Amino acid sequence: MRSLFQMFTRTRPGPLLVAPAIAVLVLMYIFPLLWSLGLSFYHFRANRLKEPVFAGLYYYEKILSDPVVWDRLQNTAKIVIISVAAQMLIGFLLALLFEKDFPLRRILLMLVLTPMMLSTAAVGAFFKLFFDPTFGLASQAYRFFTGEPLLMLTDATTATIAIAIADVWMWSPFVMLLVLAGLVSVPKYLYEASEIDRASWFRRFRTVTFPYIRSLLLLALLFRTIETFKLFDVVYLMTEGGPGSATETISIYVYRVAFQHFKTSEASAMAYLLLFIVIVLTNLYLYFAMRRSREAQA
Repeated sequence: MRSLFQMFTRTRPGPLLVAPAIAVLVLMYIFPLLWSLGLSFYHFRANRLKEPVFAGLYYYEKILSDPVVWDRLQNTAKIVIISVAAQMLIGFLLALLFEKDFPLRRILLMLVLTPMMLSTAAVGAFFKLFFDPTFGLASQAYRFFTGEPLLMLTDATTATIAIAIADVWMWSPFVMLLVLAGLVSVPKYLYEASEIDRASWFRRFRTVTFPYIRSLLLLALLFRTIETFKLFDVVYLMTEGGPGSATETISIYVYRVAFQHFKTSEASAMAYLLLFIVIVLTNLYLYFAMRRSREAQA
């Protein structure tokens, strides 16, 4: 037996080398994933010692017909649309700015990238104080011009915008980095040829620049949509889902169901609903990426 093991390790060392990594992957990710999936098909509460009872698709039917779940998904969609659209626009404009050399470019670039390096908890706490109606900087500036405090986090619409501002401030540099990587990869001779042809700025951007950054823009859109869809820390620290439930995202609702009401099976089913949405978004990105690849080969 020992000789067989030694012969196997000599002839095929690869599986033995990756075995520890696979074991960690199974224990830390795959097993909890399958365990939570199994719980979504049973009646089970984490604060009770009763044995799980098979429930079938009961919880999936429940959450799909629950108006509260759809309301939280709508809240999440509002934040995603506002935040991701602003991130793409601001990140793109910042990339165009930092593509060119100018004095203090490196220092300014480091300052712009700083928000991305902070923790989401720190960003949420900062913007909660920033929009505080009593001593927040935004409120003080608003009071200087209007004489009234800025009640940004007490209104449903403005609270959603405030959360989006915090997320945009933190993650626009990420979009900028991806777009900037595409901009610096454009061959200089293409720009020189377009200048010889006297092409306008818009035509030069459409025919030379955009083809090099299109895939990176789609990648940034995918990453930021998925991450914003799962947004929890910033929202919870700034508004805790308020006023009322106007800014309660689906992630916060899953947290409340799982850890405040201890409805473990229902929370597991909602978590897999989120996973399904993420998979759909990823497949849409892959579809557009593959279509672009086929168009380029044609």
